[in-house]
Amino acid sequence: MAKLTLTAFLSLDGVMQVPGRPDEDPSGGFEYGGRLVPFMDEGMGQFMTEVFDRSAAFLLGRRTYDIFAAYWPGVTDPDDPIAGRLNPYPKFVVSTTLEKADWENTTVVSADVAEEVARIKKRTVGGELQIHGSGTLAQSLMAHDLIDEYNLLTYPVVLGRGRRPFPEGGLPTAFAPAGARTTPKGIAIHTYRPVGRARFGSVDDML
Repeated sequence: MAKLTLTAFLSLDGVMQVPGRPDEDPSGGFEYGGRLVPFMDEGMGQFMTEVFDRSAAFLLGRRTYDIFAAYWPGVTDPDDPIAGRLNPYPKFVVSTTLEKADWENTTVVSADVAEEVARIKKRTVGGELQIHGSGTLAQSLMAHDLIDEYNLLTYPVVLGRGRRPFPEGGLPTAFAPAGARTTPKGIAIHTYRPVGRARFGSVDDML
C-alpha cells in the first residue's frame, strides 16, 4: 500500500492559495498569487526533485488539475524531474463536474471520495501517492485520517488573507517531525507524520 503525502507551499501565516502565478486563482478577491517566485532557489528545487522521485501516482483536486494540465503536458523532456513523472504516471482528479480528463493516464473520481482514495492507496505500489496543493481535497481527506505525511514549505512572507490547508473545526491531530531543512533564501521545509489525536495538559503539572 502506498503512502499518501501532501506537499503544500505556505506563507508564514499559513496561506497556501496559488503560490506559482498571479493569475492562477483570484477567487475570493485573492491578489497575492505567485508569492514563491522571489524565494525560488536550488534548495527548493532539490527538495521538489526528491519528492517527485518518490512518486508512483498523483491525486489532484479539480483546480490544481486544471493548472497542471494546462502546463505540464507541454513539457516533453522525459528527463525533466517533474514532467517525467507527472505525464506518464497514473493521475486521479477528484471532481463532481469534470466528465472526462484529457491528460494522459488520468482517471476522474466523482463519488465516494474517501473510500476510493483508500482503494487507490492500497493498489498503488512502487512509491508514494502524492497530493500537490489541492487544499479543498486535502481537507476532506484529513477528516478521514487518510494523509500519511505532510511536506510543508513555508516561505518568509505574510499575506494576511487566503485559503489555508488546515480548516477551522478540523480534527485535533498530533504530528511527529520526519525531516527539516532551510534553503538559502529562507524557505523552511518541514515534513511531519500524524501520530494520532492531539493531547492536552497543564504546565502546572510540569513545575
